[in-house]
Amino acid sequence: WYALAVLQALASTVKRDPTASDYRFQDDPYLTPKTSSEFKLFSLSQESGRNAAKYFINTYPKYFQKDYAQPHIPCLMPDTLEAQIEEVSEAALIERIGMRKVKAAVDLYDQLLQAGTSVSLDVTNQLLDLICFYGDHDPAQENVPEQRNEETVGLKNNAERIFALLSEPNTHSYSALIRGMVKYGAYSKAFSTYTDLLNSRLKADVHTFNALITAAPEVKEKYNEKWELIVDLLKQMAEQKVKPNLLTLNAVLKALRRCGTVGKSQAFPVISEMKALSIDLSLASYSHLLAIFYKPVMNEVSGKSFTPQDPDDGICISLQRLGENLCMGQADQSMEALNKKCVGWDPIISARFFSLLCMMENIDVMLKWYRDLVPSVYYPSSNVMRDLLQALDTDNRLDLIPQIWKDIKQLGHANRQNLVEELLTLMAREKHNQEVQESFAECALDIKKIYDTGDRGKVFTSQISFLFSSFRDMLKLFKTHNRVPSEELLNKFLMCVKEDGDVNQAVELVQISAGFCLPGTPKLIQRVQQEFELTEQQR
Repeated sequence: WYALAVLQALASTVKRDPTASDYRFQDDPYLTPKTSSEFKLFSLSQESGRNAAKYFINTYPKYFQKDYAQPHIPCLMPDTLEAQIEEVSEAALIERIGMRKVKAAVDLYDQLLQAGTSVSLDVTNQLLDLICFYGDHDPAQENVPEQRNEETVGLKNNAERIFALLSEPNTHSYSALIRGMVKYGAYSKAFSTYTDLLNSRLKADVHTFNALITAAPEVKEKYNEKWELIVDLLKQMAEQKVKPNLLTLNAVLKALRRCGTVGKSQAFPVISEMKALSIDLSLASYSHLLAIFYKPVMNEVSGKSFTPQDPDDGICISLQRLGENLCMGQADQSMEALNKKCVGWDPIISARFFSLLCMMENIDVMLKWYRDLVPSVYYPSSNVMRDLLQALDTDNRLDLIPQIWKDIKQLGHANRQNLVEELLTLMAREKHNQEVQESFAECALDIKKIYDTGDRGKVFTSQISFLFSSFRDMLKLFKTHNRVPSEELLNKFLMCVKEDGDVNQAVELVQISAGFCLPGTPKLIQRVQQEFELTEQQR
């Protein structure tokens, strides 16, 4: 028995519907994504909507004062943006620090000192933390992009000025100042302040060392000098009995990215040492490792070259490379294991996985994954759909093309000329049985309707004409095999016959409809009489 037992038991009773979109989009069918880019856009839109609502609530709190919730739910009420304590006091300073009002807190601190009121060291350290994190400016609102310029990039004088006013700064004071200097690019000053800390017979904490390790490559030029400085900092951690943590490991790996060949030789020994201290790697750790050992990787979604920066990007690329080396005969077990490592299906790994399946697995395995993940989880690109068409051709399963065409339209790839040309070429390459040929003709009519405007309709003339000529042969088979065509199919074909101006074919179409006593025969006769020039015998 443990905390999540009940939730896991309930979750086991519900399975994912492979035919439905992600749960986040089911409330609004209009926002059901068709591509991976739309999936990302719509996912972020939901969060943007929350931020917009939060902005209005917090900007105009007087319009949202009614509290209907019983009992009261504080998180649903507007945030308090105005200070409640007006007098000049330490309590007012603590309030402004908690509200992250940097300018107001600094002004109030100066007023307290001018009034001869002493501020406790703990509160001063909190103020230093605030300034060193946000700089000398109030933090930007969540839905407003932060603008970085010369005023905001550098750590201003307030932090150093307040630190200089402390009679006996402690480790917390030095740590806040050093981390602020590293964050805003004052690397040499950070090491100088660390020297002052040691001269004051104080010990640095783990956060201070992590910041200094991150700054180490910035103060040295040669790779070996950078590594020697990192080693020196790690030795000082051991001497001061400061235990490293996961952030220490990531700081070292991040620094090794700037150490060239030295980084490659030292990365795994560092990991071994950290594992001996019971520090396991995180996604960010793998991202740094990939950046150390691999050159920039081409992003298959955007087409741009990049080195993994985001932890999710890094782990997905590592899984992508791992997937290339998997035995495709064990696709199920391999991808289940990979899916546990990577939360959700990333477009890069999904595209590579499906491409590998198309090349190396039989079509049944490919279709199993395709039907399970498309479109509920994964939105394949036009290139992946082309790989799928080639896999159907390899396994002689062209009868499935009409189903794939429906997916191509749903995924928004019907305007991809190369993909449509590939599909038409496969359908028109050879004749098939009556049922398959009929479904191919319906696809061709659908494509012709989409590409019927302007010069685009001329692109696929030869393939579509072949399918239509095959369809004429197929109409004769309706009589021979006594099979009933649908009214919709006959109406679509009549439109094509009209474009060709083939009167005899139109009359034959009416005869077929009348022979099967279709209820739409009178309308078909009326259309043929109005749209074609018939002889007396044909009438």
